[in-house]
Amino acid sequence: MPHDTPSPSSIVRPLNRSDARTLTLSALGGALEFYDFVVFVFFAKVLGQLFFPANVAPWLAQLQVYGIFAAGYLARPLGGIVMAHFGDKLGRKKMFTLSVFLMAVPTLAIGLLPTYAQLGLIAPLLLLLLRIVQGIAIGGEVPGAWVFVAEHAPVGRIGFACAALTCGLTAGILIGSLLAAGISRHYSADQVLAFAWRIPFVLGGIFGFVAVWLRRWLSETPVFAALRERKQLTQELPLKAVLRGHLVGVWLSVLVTWMLTAGIVVVILMTPTLAQTRFHLAPALAFEGSSVAALFLCFGCLGSGLLVDRIGRGWSLLLGSLALLVTTYALYLDLAAGGAHFLPLYAIAGFSVGVVGVVPSVMVAAFPPAIRFTGISFSYNIAYAIFGAITPPLIGWFAGKLGPLAPAHYVAITAVVGVVVALYLLGSRRAFYER
Repeated sequence: MPHDTPSPSSIVRPLNRSDARTLTLSALGGALEFYDFVVFVFFAKVLGQLFFPANVAPWLAQLQVYGIFAAGYLARPLGGIVMAHFGDKLGRKKMFTLSVFLMAVPTLAIGLLPTYAQLGLIAPLLLLLLRIVQGIAIGGEVPGAWVFVAEHAPVGRIGFACAALTCGLTAGILIGSLLAAGISRHYSADQVLAFAWRIPFVLGGIFGFVAVWLRRWLSETPVFAALRERKQLTQELPLKAVLRGHLVGVWLSVLVTWMLTAGIVVVILMTPTLAQTRFHLAPALAFEGSSVAALFLCFGCLGSGLLVDRIGRGWSLLLGSLALLVTTYALYLDLAAGGAHFLPLYAIAGFSVGVVGVVPSVMVAAFPPAIRFTGISFSYNIAYAIFGAITPPLIGWFAGKLGPLAPAHYVAITAVVGVVVALYLLGSRRAFYER
């Protein structure tokens, strides 16, 4: 049913035990896979030292590692479009399981990879190749996960279901940051360079195979099963149908994904490194802040989902975007002044990044079920490939050229974009699909 605000009649039933089981298994698997993808950035500084020649300037080695990190984003559309195509044709569950397997293998391989001192130039090339495979896997995972839980959830609870899954994904960041903080505290810098950096990648590979096993207990979504039974699956290329008749949905999804990338990549993933390199905070404090922010991001996602089901996507996105803008400036102004209030302000900023919990509800409502997986995957992954790939090197360069508030300025621009999309949702008469 097309609308943007919830109505009492749209709420069929509360979440039951079966829904909770589906959400829990989906979110846990997503957390393990997202951990595999983002743990790379927590060790960017160490990887720069290990996978490039010793005579390379530290800033250049850092930029090169961020380039390899960005390559994972560039590979996302390939995996996303291919998996979404088969997800709309053959079923959501099969692709949901394949994506996590494709993530586990390269993550484990990175943990076992020889360094530049052992392999020379081949080492960073192998690191790049494995990062690309990770990108292909995550390209199918995130959109597929959102579609999977949205189509399992009862009408009127989709906002919370999508946000709970997003909370699970962001919990993967929390796991990574906690592990990075633990390694930083328990091992010396020389020990980290010698062997400890491998621990999170080896564990991530093992976690990934556990997630593959967990997902065998999930069932196909009722929405897809009904489409297949009624023979209403799209007969043409799903991507062709998306581009022909749903460009508004594509643009809405691209724009909210841009804001999502800024919140996750800049505020959550890059700030700990920037806090050390640009603002000279101790590594242990920076990683502790990262863990606190990731924890509050999980709470923020859940709050956003509850808000969507209560007041609608438009108002939730509007309030969340404004909060993201204000709290990011507060965080970076404090860092520029010495970081006296770093931990509490980072917690508040992390909670505000929870506006990303609204994003999947916007995208699920933008496309009809028969092409939903492809519509979301194409829009989300193209946007993430562009903005996710350029953001780390761009912020690294801007921070040196435009001063300490450059990251906050960038996040603010995307928050304004979020406000514009929210106002469009509130004023639009176009059809939105409840599920």
